[in-house]
Amino acid sequence: MISALVLVADPGDADALDRLADSLGALVAGVAAGLVGDAVIVAAAMDPGVDTIADATGASLVVMPPGANPWVAGAALARRDWVLCLEAGDVPGDGWIRTLDRFVGTAGADSLGRLSRPHASLATRLAVWAEAMVGAGVARPGDVVRRDRLTEAGTFAPRLTPRRLIARIDRA
Repeated sequence: MISALVLVADPGDADALDRLADSLGALVAGVAAGLVGDAVIVAAAMDPGVDTIADATGASLVVMPPGANPWVAGAALARRDWVLCLEAGDVPGDGWIRTLDRFVGTAGADSLGRLSRPHASLATRLAVWAEAMVGAGVARPGDVVRRDRLTEAGTFAPRLTPRRLIARIDRA
């Protein structure tokens, strides 16, 4: 089983709550399949709407301190060994349950799985391409990594070589 970390970078944005609901709704299939065990919402600031959604869905809520790594903040509350990092509005595409189940069942402790995010900015896609060659130093949205690798310092030392997973993440 995995924990899902969902980052709400701008809770005051008018569409932030809709995007958060879309991401959490997409994870329901993973809960039904026995893959997703819990969800942690990581918010950049306290927002009553985000708090209401967290309470209604049973997700944990953490408000990260300014300048903190959101994945480290979320991993502190995660209850499973593996975490899936998502931004609010990320919706895993077809086949994600089987892909992630297979990955967490066969991957070693120093493995990093990466789902493709074709909607990411050009700068992000270039950074992901470079990390495929030199290794990833930090987690990104779309990554599946062991929780203990995120709770150490937020950086991967040594760098982890991302393993490209066949499922993708779409944008709601």
